[in-house]
Amino acid sequence: MSKELNVNIPEETQPTYANLVQISHKDDEFTLNFLHRIPNTNQANAKAIVSITPQHAKRLKRALEQNIQKYESKFGKIDLPEEEEKEHHDVEIA
Repeated sequence: MSKELNVNIPEETQPTYANLVQISHKDDEFTLNFLHRIPNTNQANAKAIVSITPQHAKRLKRALEQNIQKYESKFGKIDLPEEEEKEHHDVEIA
């Protein structure tokens, strides 16, 4: 049985808001570029770039699916507009 991980967060660490994620990959890593898209423009500011192994990407996918399921059980279904589901406005895959 694993113990809970104690994470030290420096006081100066601030939360970051991103409303767009660009995802790219190569054979040994996935890169997630978290961006804040500026409304009514074609501009975005990079907030964080995170590279992970393919194995961690798969674990992240599983963790997100589990957490979305828990969220929807508690707060209700997360609806996406039909056109957004087709176009992936908030995720760009390269």
